[in-house]
Amino acid sequence: MDGPHLIYFADPMCSWCYGFSPVIEEVRRAYGDALPVRVVMGGLRPGNEQPMTAEAKTSIVGHWNHVHEASGLPFDPAVLDREGFVYDTDPAARAVVVARREGQDVAVRYLAAAQRAFYAENRDVTSAPVLADLAEEFGLDRQAFLDAWASEEAKQETWRDYAVSHNAGVKGFPTLIGGPNEQGVYGVVTRGYAPAEQVLAVLRAWVAGMAA
Repeated sequence: MDGPHLIYFADPMCSWCYGFSPVIEEVRRAYGDALPVRVVMGGLRPGNEQPMTAEAKTSIVGHWNHVHEASGLPFDPAVLDREGFVYDTDPAARAVVVARREGQDVAVRYLAAAQRAFYAENRDVTSAPVLADLAEEFGLDRQAFLDAWASEEAKQETWRDYAVSHNAGVKGFPTLIGGPNEQGVYGVVTRGYAPAEQVLAVLRAWVAGMAA
């Protein structure tokens, strides 16, 4: 992207990113094309192959309760009750990457839809048919989406995102950075969840500084 923009490091199966989704929407409503959002997949648990244990489910639901308290968003923990459920974040992240080929706006909205599907609607976003259902809801061709999602090219593109996140020093999600300023420097807007008023205050100060 040319000019000032935001880079949003996130994961569709990161509960704090789900909690942050209304904040991103408020940022987009406030700034629109003047401060576009670029989505980069962070890679929360890509390639995990181990089914969840009862202890892991209990721990994760505890985290979800904290996100609910902070954000007010609904959660349905029944999604974890599927027999042999594997918390592999790569399929959903790859789906966001494929959706991103239609534009960053589509990527942001698909990301939010995948989060809502998983956390609030009891839909298994590790499943290709579910991810294709979401794509259809965005007007994308189902079979073309599935073909792209299953391709080696999409897999490599997604893992390049993870590498970008790692090389940028991002250690947790969500992370939102903004830039470049006149010196070509990027700065952190937030590392981790923050309420909309806090994020917008940081952005107002940054935008005002660029205009000064």
